[in-house]
Amino acid sequence: MSNPSTNPIRGTVFAVQRYCTHDGPGIRTTVFLKGCPLHCAWCHNPESQSFGIEISYMVSSCLSCGACVSACPNGAQLFVEKKHYFDRLRCQKCGNCVSVCPSALDLFGKLMTVDEALKEVREDKPFYGTTGGLTLSGGEPFAQPAFALALLRQAKEEGIGTCVETCGSCNYEHLRASLPYVDTFLYDYKETNPEKHRGFTGVDNALILENLEKLDAAGAKIVLRCPIIPGYNDTMEHFSGIASRANRLKNIVRVDIEPGHTIGETKKEMLGLSGVMCRFEAPSQDTVATWMDMIQKLTSVTVKKA
Repeated sequence: MSNPSTNPIRGTVFAVQRYCTHDGPGIRTTVFLKGCPLHCAWCHNPESQSFGIEISYMVSSCLSCGACVSACPNGAQLFVEKKHYFDRLRCQKCGNCVSVCPSALDLFGKLMTVDEALKEVREDKPFYGTTGGLTLSGGEPFAQPAFALALLRQAKEEGIGTCVETCGSCNYEHLRASLPYVDTFLYDYKETNPEKHRGFTGVDNALILENLEKLDAAGAKIVLRCPIIPGYNDTMEHFSGIASRANRLKNIVRVDIEPGHTIGETKKEMLGLSGVMCRFEAPSQDTVATWMDMIQKLTSVTVKKA
């Protein structure tokens, strides 16, 4: 077994979420890594797209206490006529303001060693049983390939089950290298039509599909994860594409349908991010059931709501 305390590799983590039941089998601890090659118009974790550390500010939660003004060494936090302003151009992401703010400011992104990240995962080990464990998500975990691989390898050596949620837009060699250390890949399938895929995410789906086929040929267990966004990819063309893709995979476990939700819109505002974000209403349970029924009729692979 490698000695984790001597592993110099560090990665940028923006969240560690405990007691997750939708990120793989059993009870899991999900470690979210920053950085993603896609920029999905419906992204519910916009804080994951950039590799850099980011600070969010929620106007409605600000108490106007002024603690952040004295804590900021760069004058990024200020009050003008008793109203708070966050000058992001001056912000150096030091996090001093976050440490003193009771409610409105938050820091997304922290450099962690493999052992620091696994220390948090190990704390939940008594709850994993025979099926739970660590899930790596993001962003795209393989956008930080050295850290992702080291973390997965160490977890496996310590007897912790592993899953990876990937968008598939990465160098296949990183996926291939991880095969001995990953129990199940939660593989995103966002849109069947390549031009629509480019419009929704910024890239077409050629590399994503190629990597999916290579993983399947290598014997990897795959859950096909399909975000469905009302008014965008809730089309019969895409539903048929999901079923067709599922039918072609030899090692598929099931198809997960992930109904779109709108939390990403609020997060984007809090992070001061610009750019197009699709607007939609979260679908009803009946609508989601109809989607699942339409897909299930086209495939023998189990279709479930994630």
